Amino acid sequence: MEKMTGKSMNLVAENVAQLKALFPEAVTEGKIDFEVLKALLGEEIEKRQTYYKFTWNGKEEARAYARVPSMGTLRPYVAESSGKDGTPGKFDSENLYIEGDNLEVLKLLQGAYHKRVKMIYIDRAVQHGP
Repeated sequence: MEKMTGKSMNLVAENVAQLKALFPEAVTEGKIDFEVLKALLGEEIEKRQTYYKFTWNGKEEARAYARVPSMGTLRPYVAESSGKDGTPGKFDSENLYIEGDNLEVLKLLQGAYHKRVKMIYIDRAVQHGP
């Protein structure tokens, strides 16, 4: 059984390690030389300044926040979970109900449930009151 550390995955370190493995000639003094990497990728680099892309105000801040490792703990919401027989409030199945901030929970699921999740349903919670 794999030991859980309580931290989310460090995606930046993982991505850099994959780039170093795929393109060792783009590594200089342990760091990625982006100019060499661009030359190795040739025509696959987008050079135009205008093109269609999905963007919004604050996207770069959201990407930066997504890269920060999370130190939270996943705790299933047993009252909203269902048992194997469909009984509400039971905790004997593979179906878990987890409540929390979407991004934080997804980051934590990457480590604890990597390659074990079949489906995630995200529902925006409705705030009541002032």
